[in-house]
Amino acid sequence: MRATLREELFNLPNMLTMLRIVGIPLVMLFIWRGEPVDCVIAGWIYSAATITDYFDGYLARKQGLVTVMGKFLDPLADKLIVMAMLVMLVALHRVPGWLVVVILAREMTINGLRAIASSEGLVIAAGKGGKIKTALQMIGILCLVIHYPYDVNFVGLHTARIDFNVVGIWVMVGSVFFSVTSALDYFRAFFAALDRKRRGHDEVEGTA
Repeated sequence: MRATLREELFNLPNMLTMLRIVGIPLVMLFIWRGEPVDCVIAGWIYSAATITDYFDGYLARKQGLVTVMGKFLDPLADKLIVMAMLVMLVALHRVPGWLVVVILAREMTINGLRAIASSEGLVIAAGKGGKIKTALQMIGILCLVIHYPYDVNFVGLHTARIDFNVVGIWVMVGSVFFSVTSALDYFRAFFAALDRKRRGHDEVEGTA
C-alpha cells in the first residue's frame, strides 16, 4: 500500500531533514549575538545539522523510505542552510560579498539547468568537482561561523593559534574554484547528453 503524503512527511529520514531546516534560525540567532561562546554553540548546531544530511539519505535508502517529499526536502534543506549562512556572514562582514554572489549565482544557474534537463528526460549525475565543492562549502562555513582565533592542539604535538575566519575565507575561495569548474563540467555534460538525444531522435526519424 502506498504511503500517504502525511506518512511520507513524518517518516524518520524526512524528520531529520526538517530538523536540519529548523536548525537554521538557531544557528543564525547565535551568530548574530556574536560572542565567542555563541559562535562555538552555533558551530556545534551547524555541524549537527549538516551531519543529518548523511543520515537522512542513508536511512531512506536502507529502510526503503525514498519518497517524493524527501526528494524535495533534502536538496531544499541543503540549499537553505548554505544560502542562509552565507547571507548572514556577509551581513556580519565575515566573508566577501563577491564570493557569495558567485556561489549563489552558480547554484541558481545549475538548478535551472537541472530543471531543463529533467523536462528533456535527461539524467546527469553529479560530478566529483561538485561533491568537493559541497564539502569545502560546509567546512568553510563552519570556520566562518566559529570566526574567532583559538589555540588548536594538533594531536598533542603542537599548539597553534588559528584564525578560523581567515581559514574559512580561504576554504571558501577553494569552493568557488570547484563551483565554477563543476558548473562548466555540468554544462558540457548537459549539452553532450542533449546532443546525443537529438542525434538518436533524428536517426530514428530517418529510418522510419
